[in-house]
Amino acid sequence: MALHILKLCVGVDTLQELADWQAARLKQMKGPRKLLSHVTRMTPKRRDEILDGGSLYWVIKGQIAARQPIVDLRPAVKNGHPSCAIVYEPALIPVARRLHRPFQGWRYLKADDAPPDLPGGMSGELGAELAALGLL
Repeated sequence: MALHILKLCVGVDTLQELADWQAARLKQMKGPRKLLSHVTRMTPKRRDEILDGGSLYWVIKGQIAARQPIVDLRPAVKNGHPSCAIVYEPALIPVARRLHRPFQGWRYLKADDAPPDLPGGMSGELGAELAALGLL
């Protein structure tokens, strides 16, 4: 069964801002397969479960807002320290918003606890407004 990773998206106020920032990073990349990565200090111990269909869920402004499918966990070096690069697909999938308190680093998110994807065509901002009204 898939296991997900939950991560705060620091410095971003909206899902559109995250999408724009990632699009700019993708434009700078070369090669046929463009993948994004987030480097973190701690390496997940449950690698096989994560790579079995797991996603990186982003918490934006106190709400789980979107996910991106994880394709690999690679060794990396950041500031001279061993780290882990969480490699994920560029597809940003809005999810039904759910409040989540702040935390440091990342957290595991069980598949049963993950919010569902929003119905096709519903924007992340619309989902945020519906969640604020208690309709999602």
